[in-house]
Amino acid sequence: MRQSALTQIIRPLLNLLIKNPKFLIIVPLVGGLWYGYEVMVARPAMTYMGVPQVNAAPPQTGIMTGFSHILRNQGYMLEYSETLKNPLWVTYKVGKKKYSSGKRPSGFSRDWRSIASIGHDDYTGSGYDRGHMAPNYVIASRYGRSAQLETFLMTNITPQKPNLNQKSWQRLEEVIANDFSEWQGEFWVVTGPIFDGQPKTLKNSGVKIPKAFYKILIKPTTPERPATALAFVFPQNAKANASLMSFVSTIDEIEAQTGIDFFSELEDDFEDRLESRKTPEAWRLQEVANRPSRY
Repeated sequence: MRQSALTQIIRPLLNLLIKNPKFLIIVPLVGGLWYGYEVMVARPAMTYMGVPQVNAAPPQTGIMTGFSHILRNQGYMLEYSETLKNPLWVTYKVGKKKYSSGKRPSGFSRDWRSIASIGHDDYTGSGYDRGHMAPNYVIASRYGRSAQLETFLMTNITPQKPNLNQKSWQRLEEVIANDFSEWQGEFWVVTGPIFDGQPKTLKNSGVKIPKAFYKILIKPTTPERPATALAFVFPQNAKANASLMSFVSTIDEIEAQTGIDFFSELEDDFEDRLESRKTPEAWRLQEVANRPSRY
């Protein structure tokens, strides 16, 4: 929704409140009901085993996430840092393909829900790609055209070096969309940036540049087997043709580098085992780890 559209909604509501003060009693009630629904129903439905909790700055970096808030879209949900001007985490579910992927829009859009209001041109000439966290293709093919367009909101974007965005990162996203989806059925993805203590900034925009990126895949527990997870960390200078096996990490390591607690609703002992292990063989990663880039 563009700012002008938002104004068209808010202005009549303000006029209504001015003319009918009794509605001031109803507004907090409605707001409370909406917030309760958002926190208790809507957000948990778009995550696996709890909304990621941004607890604190990792002690080894001191990076401060500052003011952040959760934004829910049709096919994915994220927490956006208005201070870093980056998403901290983005989560979505990968299921069966239902739709054809539509044409990419000509540009990226400001998100009216963001105070930072980063735009397409803030990345122009920076030497960094506008890196999707919720991928265009996966969201488009699972959730449809309008959900696809929401992946081009700048709150879903973070600075990625072209050689990463278009090579090794793209290779993993393609494997997730096609091979893992076929082999694993439904699973969840959580992804986002990792910062060092003094991140560089895109010129004139204040957008902080991550040092690396994480991606966590988790297949929920079924009657046949317990939940399995696969975690990756990609540095900005990741080699284009490096084996995807070389980027395998653990959820524990990602939590240590980001200060985010993932899957907190899992039973503690099982969570400890799941988050400390590397199990690429459970996802058959070795079969696709050296596939060449599409670009």
